[in-house]
Amino acid sequence: MKDLKVGVLSFAHVHAGGFARLLGAMDGVRVLAADPDTDLAAPGEVRGKAFAAQLGVDYVDSYEELFAWGPDKVVVCSENVRHRALVERAASHGADVLCEKPLATTPEDGAAMVEACRAAGVRLAVAHPVRFSPAYLAVREAVRAGTAGDVLAVSGANNGYMPGGRRRWFVDPALAGGGALTDHTVHIADLLDDLFEASQVTSVYAQTNNVLYEGEVPVETAGLLTLTYANGAVATIDCSWSQPRHHPAWGGLSMQIVGDRATLEMDAFDQKVHGFSEASRAGVELPYGVDLDALMLREFLFGDGSGPVGVTDGASGLRSLRIVEAAYESARTGRTVAVG
Repeated sequence: MKDLKVGVLSFAHVHAGGFARLLGAMDGVRVLAADPDTDLAAPGEVRGKAFAAQLGVDYVDSYEELFAWGPDKVVVCSENVRHRALVERAASHGADVLCEKPLATTPEDGAAMVEACRAAGVRLAVAHPVRFSPAYLAVREAVRAGTAGDVLAVSGANNGYMPGGRRRWFVDPALAGGGALTDHTVHIADLLDDLFEASQVTSVYAQTNNVLYEGEVPVETAGLLTLTYANGAVATIDCSWSQPRHHPAWGGLSMQIVGDRATLEMDAFDQKVHGFSEASRAGVELPYGVDLDALMLREFLFGDGSGPVGVTDGASGLRSLRIVEAAYESARTGRTVAVG
């Protein structure tokens, strides 16, 4: 078999480097990256050819050169507002797409991306690696088997560092589409979309603030959502950038699922040894276990649908995006908002 040709479109996202390294280490995969839109990078941010050299991946200066190479699949890691243009471009070249989350900055753009890929006959997937967490898969199995009974409520939290320190565009609402609500709602919304087998969210109530970084960034840095599902379940999502700068880990994702027969709890990133470093006088966390990004990338590249869970598809990504849109309207108006 010939090697699979995979293009990495942009190094804007904080996950782009990790994806490129993982792809470059895979047998049977050739990687080529392009990151021409470095005009938005803040001083000190390493992008473009220099970043590719650090990662050890081949690089071209333009997307035109990358698509002329003939990629079989691409991974889109640009600023959120640029997702649509790159996904549509990939679709026009017949390449399957894995797009960083959120799918887009508006449901209109997201719907156009789903339609472009459908019309071109290519696959559109969204980068939600937590679906592959052993902790989530255990919860999923218990819910599907009826062990927990009917799910009544879910309490979820996806907290992390404020990412503007690593990539400034994350705190620019024109480029990111928003702040913490945009960035961190979609991971748990995606898990619940899968857990409830696409049962629709009917309404959203949300509150946001930027107390955590008031005066530093122009977007919300904390949010709390209440979602009502068509199956009767109610879920809350803490989507805040609340991890302190001195914490040894970027953040985490946890959920508590309350059924009428049992309560289930999961922490997707707590496979760690915790300790304290005398040298640095700081906390230390040493992770072990599976690499969720690697599992997601392998499923996107080589999966045949036989595994316990698949990569998030464009339709699911669009449903999560509609939740985000309703949440912003609720935060603005102070009212519960129906999700169309």
